[in-house]
Amino acid sequence: MKLVNPSNPVTSAWLAEQGFRLDPAPYLSGAQEAKKLLERLPRTDKLSEVTAGHNGGIFNGPKFSRIYLHDPKYAVPFLGSADMMEADFSFLPQLSKKIADKMPYLEIEPGMTLISCSGTIGRMAYVRSDMKGIWSSQHVMKVAPRSGRMLSGYLYTFLRSPYGVPMIASSAYGAIIQHIEPHHIAGLPVPRFGEMLEQRIHDLVEEASRLRTAFQTGVVAATEDFFQSVDLPELIDLRWHQQERDLDFSVKGLGSMSLRAMNYARRASAITAALGSVESQPLGDICEGGLLSTGPMFKRIDSDYEHGGTLLVGQRQGWWNRPEDGRVLSRAHTPKQCFVPDETVMVGAQGLPSENGLLGRAMMVTGRWLPHAYSQHFLRISSGPGGVSGAFLFSFLRSEAALRVFRTMMAGSGPQSLHRGMLRTFPIPLATATDRERIAETVRQAYRDRDRADVLEDQALALLTEAIEKEAAV
Repeated sequence: MKLVNPSNPVTSAWLAEQGFRLDPAPYLSGAQEAKKLLERLPRTDKLSEVTAGHNGGIFNGPKFSRIYLHDPKYAVPFLGSADMMEADFSFLPQLSKKIADKMPYLEIEPGMTLISCSGTIGRMAYVRSDMKGIWSSQHVMKVAPRSGRMLSGYLYTFLRSPYGVPMIASSAYGAIIQHIEPHHIAGLPVPRFGEMLEQRIHDLVEEASRLRTAFQTGVVAATEDFFQSVDLPELIDLRWHQQERDLDFSVKGLGSMSLRAMNYARRASAITAALGSVESQPLGDICEGGLLSTGPMFKRIDSDYEHGGTLLVGQRQGWWNRPEDGRVLSRAHTPKQCFVPDETVMVGAQGLPSENGLLGRAMMVTGRWLPHAYSQHFLRISSGPGGVSGAFLFSFLRSEAALRVFRTMMAGSGPQSLHRGMLRTFPIPLATATDRERIAETVRQAYRDRDRADVLEDQALALLTEAIEKEAAV
């Protein structure tokens, strides 16, 4: 649905309603047209009237000094405005409990809608039941529905709809870094359609939320099952930062592959030794006849979906629930190597070394993500014909143990890349055929749950959009 018509004039009344703002955002984003359309509906409530809780149920938080720790006993998981989009929260930074306890209202609660309110405005996430106990930054606005007045899934669906997003985004201010504050969206008109439809939409979102929780639970369980099956349970809870740091160590028998100390870091070498102590196979041998390479660099020609365009997924979007901010390119001008086979494991292969960076993190392409193209910044891992399944490989490669080994394979002086020679020698433990199939099926079911969650959220959005258009046309 398109709300913006470039030929529509901007009236003086619109200028008055927008506080005489002269920047184009409120008038070209579709926000004013969405607002006028909603005014034609029989009933709408202001957002502030259907929310409740801290600061009226619409709030973000103050700026504060962050102290990050690595022991879960003394820290809580912490979400930023990009982190909230992720499908797997296993690698969230950990905020000191002493800091978190001073701002208990920043703990997110199931049923809240999270909105990015600084930088890129209007990204949204629905808080699932397993997200309780996570704190969020001041760059994430929380919208808490009022119990008995508004169902959380229905409110989330409206806010992320083609009517809610433009109105939220158009409220942004700032010349360089955009912001919105709670009072900017408190007056948003929320359409009401009666208990039956709103309950139906809410139930779809809640079921989608349950399935996203099942995805998270499934991939974590698959990784734990992997290490139990290959007799390496000590690698499940690695406690990397509680081990002795990689200082003052020596390495013997060096060859021409590398003289860089990081490539032989003691803690990661201990992991590699443990992986090689059980039945294993080098990653290069597993991928013989398959894929073990990054994608091609190419000239990117923009397009749109109406003309057969394809979404390009980069490292930023690769771990999100949906790659919504990707660039749409001409499929005819996109190399075929940008598309990957089912169950290809993708690893962040380029970037700067940082604790919360994407370098070395793994995800898997399957289901609804197969039609997308992928940038050269991913390492593609896929075994040859009749080899180890991608789902089984993913159960290991998503682990912290694999992440730490990947991050010792860095090569380069600026943005780092993964060392090709070291990748080929990476030992991959092999469980029995029965164990491999069981673990792979756990991963596959997790991804089916994730795809189904997308479908249910789309159904909820379609129901709301149809109801709004029908009522506005009367």
